Parts: sequence; structure tokens; C-alpha cells
Amino acid sequence: MSVVDVKNLAVKYEDREVFKDINFTLQKGDYVALTGPNGSGKSTLLKTILNLVKRERGEIRLFDTPIESFTKWDRIGYVPQRLSLAPFFPATVQEIVALGLVSKLNKFGKLNAIYYKKVDSLLASLGLSEIKNKNISIVSGGQLQRVIIARALISDPELLILDEPTTALDPEMRENFFEILKNLNVNKRVTIILVTHDTGNVGSYAKKLMYFDRKIIFFGTFDEFCKSEKMEHYFGYNAQHIICHRH
Repeated sequence: MSVVDVKNLAVKYEDREVFKDINFTLQKGDYVALTGPNGSGKSTLLKTILNLVKRERGEIRLFDTPIESFTKWDRIGYVPQRLSLAPFFPATVQEIVALGLVSKLNKFGKLNAIYYKKVDSLLASLGLSEIKNKNISIVSGGQLQRVIIARALISDPELLILDEPTTALDPEMRENFFEILKNLNVNKRVTIILVTHDTGNVGSYAKKLMYFDRKIIFFGTFDEFCKSEKMEHYFGYNAQHIICHRH
């Protein structure tokens, strides 16, 4: 069963074509680093897959279901590139993360204690235990980013879509986060799409690379990228092997 299947996808903003003729398929357990220059359409591609951006044409299937009929959004975790909350947003860090478990609410509209234990465990793994009872509107930018990551992870999604999730994280927390992703991908076979500009290190954790610049320049494994004469001509020998992370 494919997890994401995209065929002949095209998107326009007003009269400007963002991209067209996009075709790819992701299987269960894929871990794809999506990279490319600024303004290349990476974030728009993710939002279109999530049905947040209207497409000009093409087909999208999630878990073998046409996106028009797809309803099980709790199978997908999403971390957007930027998120801002209104000042004095009336919710604690713990409550924001628990929103990811809305499908687990009992008939009284509350979560059972076992789910709050799960929330607290995840908060601890992301270094957020000390602020779990703080109002979300007063946490730092890095803390907010970790809260949004936790909310995406808490429902045990089968597909994770992450748009530059580590930009506000310090190096230690970044490594911890990538270990969490590795565990989810290897042990639970969670499919991951990760937008990143960290082309020098991306090959150390992802399984596949998609280089995107209004079209798919390359999509395949890092070994395939490393051996591709076409990519050597496109990037130059040195840049190619920095990206492939195999030397």
C-alpha cells in the first residue's frame, strides 16, 4: 500500500505557476529529505499533499484513498514551517500537546489519565517537562517549536510531514529530535517527509532525497544520488558528494 501517491500535480498562485507535472510515490517506511533552494515550492508541495492548498490539476492519494475522500487525518502528523499564536492564548503547553489526541476523548470530552501520562512522557523526551503548565503564549520560540513537534508526534501518526522543524532548536535538542525520528522510522516504520536546508548532514539520517526546484530534479536513495552522472553535472562533483554524505 502506498502512503502518498502524487500524479501530474500542478499548482498556481493567481497567474503564476508554482510547479507542474509532479509525480512520485512514497511507501510505508520511507524517510525522505525534501530539499531545494528558497522559493522552490517545497512548502507549497507539502500543503497541497495535506489539502491545505488548492491544486490546479493532478491526483493525490493518501493511504490509497483519494484526497477528496480522505478523512483519517489523525494518521498524519504535521509540523508547519511557521506557527504563531495569538497573545495570551489560553492554553498550557500540556493542553496544546494533548490536542493531538482529540480522537481519544471520552464521552465527557476528556482524556483518560493514561493519555496524559503519554503526553508527559513525550514532553520529557523533548525537554519540556518544566514548562508543561506554562501558558503557551509566554514560552520561547525554541520551546514553542518543540511543543508543536510534540503535538504532531503524540497521536503515533503513520505519516509525518515536517517543514524545517529544527530551525529553532539548539544542537543538542536537534540531535535528540532526529533520534526520535529514527526510532519512529526504523522501529515503527513511520513514513517521514522532512523539509530541510541542511544538505551537508541530511544524508546521515534520511533514506531518500528529493531535490525540488519547481520540479523534481532528483528523487531516489543517497547512493543513487552519489553515483548519478546527471547530478554531478547539475551540482558539480564537490557539492554532489557533500549532499550524498557517503564520503
